[in-house]
Amino acid sequence: MSKFKPSLLTLALISAGLAGTVHAADADKKTDKEKAAEATKKAVETIEVTGFRRSVIQSLNTKRYSSSVVEALSAEDIGKLPDSSIAESIARLPGLAAQRLDGRASRVTIRGFGENESSTTFNGREQVSISDNRGVEFDLYPSEIMSGVTVYKTPDSSLEGEGIAGVIDLQTIKPLSVDERVIQFNGQIEQTGLEKLNPDGDRTGFRGTFSYVDKFADDTVGVAFAHSTMSSPNQENRWNAWGYPEFEVGGNKFSILGGAKPFVRSSTLDRDSTMLVIEASPNDDVHMTFDALYVDFKDTKILRGIEVPFAWGQGSIDAATATVDEATGFVTSAITKGQRVVVRNDVEERKADLTSLGFNTNWTINETWALDADISYSKVKRKIWSIESYAGTGRGNDEGVADDIGYTFDGGNTGAKFTHGLDYSDFDLIQLGGPLTWGWNGALNDKFNTAGTPYENAAQDGFINAPEIDDELMSLKLAATQQIDSEVISDITYGVSHRAREKNKKSEGYYMTLNAFPGTLVVPEEYREGSVSLDFIGMGNMIAYDTQALIDDGYYSLTAQSISDPAHATKSWNVEEKITAAFVKADINAEIGDMPLTGNVGVRYVHTKQSSDGSAFGVRDGKVVTPANYREHSYSNVLPSLNLSLKLDDDQALRFGAAKTLSRARMDDMNASQSATYSQERPDDNGNYWSVSGGNTALEPKEAIGYDFTYENYFSQEGYFSLAYFYKDLSNWIFDGSYEQDMTGVADPATGNIPPADRNTATASGKVNGGGGTLKGWEASITFPFNMISDSLDGLGLIASHTSVSSDIKDQNDNDYELPGLSERIQSFTLYYEKSGFESRVSMRKRSDFKGDVYGIGFDTQQVDILGETIVDAQIGYNFGDAGFENLEGLSIFLQGQNLTDEPFTSLSGDNALQVRDYQQYGRSFLLGFSYKM
Repeated sequence: MSKFKPSLLTLALISAGLAGTVHAADADKKTDKEKAAEATKKAVETIEVTGFRRSVIQSLNTKRYSSSVVEALSAEDIGKLPDSSIAESIARLPGLAAQRLDGRASRVTIRGFGENESSTTFNGREQVSISDNRGVEFDLYPSEIMSGVTVYKTPDSSLEGEGIAGVIDLQTIKPLSVDERVIQFNGQIEQTGLEKLNPDGDRTGFRGTFSYVDKFADDTVGVAFAHSTMSSPNQENRWNAWGYPEFEVGGNKFSILGGAKPFVRSSTLDRDSTMLVIEASPNDDVHMTFDALYVDFKDTKILRGIEVPFAWGQGSIDAATATVDEATGFVTSAITKGQRVVVRNDVEERKADLTSLGFNTNWTINETWALDADISYSKVKRKIWSIESYAGTGRGNDEGVADDIGYTFDGGNTGAKFTHGLDYSDFDLIQLGGPLTWGWNGALNDKFNTAGTPYENAAQDGFINAPEIDDELMSLKLAATQQIDSEVISDITYGVSHRAREKNKKSEGYYMTLNAFPGTLVVPEEYREGSVSLDFIGMGNMIAYDTQALIDDGYYSLTAQSISDPAHATKSWNVEEKITAAFVKADINAEIGDMPLTGNVGVRYVHTKQSSDGSAFGVRDGKVVTPANYREHSYSNVLPSLNLSLKLDDDQALRFGAAKTLSRARMDDMNASQSATYSQERPDDNGNYWSVSGGNTALEPKEAIGYDFTYENYFSQEGYFSLAYFYKDLSNWIFDGSYEQDMTGVADPATGNIPPADRNTATASGKVNGGGGTLKGWEASITFPFNMISDSLDGLGLIASHTSVSSDIKDQNDNDYELPGLSERIQSFTLYYEKSGFESRVSMRKRSDFKGDVYGIGFDTQQVDILGETIVDAQIGYNFGDAGFENLEGLSIFLQGQNLTDEPFTSLSGDNALQVRDYQQYGRSFLLGFSYKM
């Protein structure tokens, strides 16, 4: 039987994205000399296609020759992925979608699963994250120095990343695969479409990348270096509601605006990234690669707005002015009299440092055996310093000048417009100090107030959230590949790996109190920044001042919130994971009739030990006490997988994938920090004297058994069509619930004493495993070059995809559950033209409504209903070398527009379309750039 085994030259060309339409089945019938000559000829023909079209061909070849079902994204050159954000590029792939965070695509979902159900790797190695969880926020990773992305929708047993949805692998360049030395400069100027909303914000920014790739020592050593710097501005008009309380009048139920926190935001993302890759192949048998990535990330936000209480405020609602939507019972307009507001001048700084190091060695021992060793280390530190500064007409409730404030919802999703009577830009009227009493706090009250004074509980003139994250991961992988003389199996790979990960979170907050307390303070002249327009909500202008400078110069004293408020104790934790895996994978290379059958079959055994250092905290004598609470848990999983590809002819193939996969629990749900109460009097209904709530270290992974059926047709060098059906049976999902927990050795927080041995069990509330269901869908995608219709249309092409997803999931109590991140419909569309140096394309990505995670009070993650959105981007450019200007060879310029339709980000409070939680308008962004390659 003739076996399908492409030559090493063909595989090398394929991996470089240059093999075009080399058909391995036909090539195997030719001599090695004939195969090499034909592959080289086709490679030369492909190289003539440059720019975006070349990246399309590279991506198709990666997809075509992969043993798994994958989507691929390739850069034409280093630093030239087709979008300014790597998340935006990934979100254009079939079945993938992105959620925006502060106007930038950041979180990526795959086929209806949120970012928590996928894994992100860098050159095949799992990555740490700056979030409280595992999900990667992609705006940390620079697209400017990446060479490609591969998304695995079906796994094989050798993949280190774990996720029910799939694995997203970010890749750097391999310098030995580059034909000649490359020195390249990329530069861009960026400007926001919205005017500068804050006087001390930025509207313009820049990006610059330098890259160098070369080979030495007779092409046995390759070096790639890239450094990228970016200062990217962003503007936002945001409407944000506190909530919508319900009330009943005469047996009829109504809802009304409880309060709102609208503001304008000006932010700047500063990111410096450095990449180094050293590749060495001293002979045909040894290949070594070292890669390093360092990212210095700082996102600075200036936020100014007016917090407007309404039904939850001091004012009285004028019933005569109320208008009610009859269909929903929602009060769409009303006026409240005698209301006091909070003028906010906030500053937020989010900083992160990422270091990722990896070393890989591949050694071919002989004709049948090869060894592979890989070791890596990655670490990220993230700090947030988020300041809220309060001002108003007086200190504390019922002090200062009140206002009559009205609101009107116009029936859209843009939030409310207000009417008002006061001038909030008057520095004499609006002074520093807490205008409302936010709540009682023992430490703050004891420090600044005397019981019975009119200022009791009013010493909070601002607040600082200051959470920190440290995430560290070390991994080692050893594998051996053995070639097999078989009609079915071509080789077998055996391997073991070990990953040790430790994630720490420290949560803290600080109350700000003016040194002028109990008085208020007129903002000193040197800290004034003028005024900010809030016309988008009808509130006119408001005062603007430099909050950080006031703190730096000692105008405020700070009191740690954790002294008397237990909230931070449950948010501070340490979680460790030690994961040991063993796998075996057999590569299939057979024939059914005259049709080649390739793929792999394997199994992966994974043993996990997870532990957490936390605290069983409580309050004693008004102070928070935190007795130690260490917990650990171990479990194992067996994960079989199968991938098959049957070539019907040179262009068409059928694929089948089946695998058992898992997604680990959120790390912030696995911690051992819990509020704990011990009752000495009597047990609860479960017979337990302890009651605890918080994290659950005994959580185990969610599991799925998935199937994927795909038809692929590669009808030209840059054209293909595919149709896929996928199905996943989900089990062991994670929901809110209760369970029993051992409290042996834990002291009663109220007394410091350890309870008797027969009272060491607790009724715990938190996350538990249980429930499940199914997810299924279909997907169609096409890349179509119009030169198939007519040669006169050469250079014009279309890339499009559609994904439909549905799920049927129930929790452990048989209640319906909606998966976070699931949009029932996802579409992408790109129309491009590239010819004789002229380059242009317009892209659209669209998704329907979904549930998504956003940051709430104290940076707690909250899940909200997010409306679907359609994002349109476009780019036009000119490559002087391709246009025939020999003296300008290597120079290209471009103009890119993002979010051209000014699509907002909108989330709702519940299912009432009138009850808008967030309406965020980011405006358009424009980038003018160049690339020069020597």
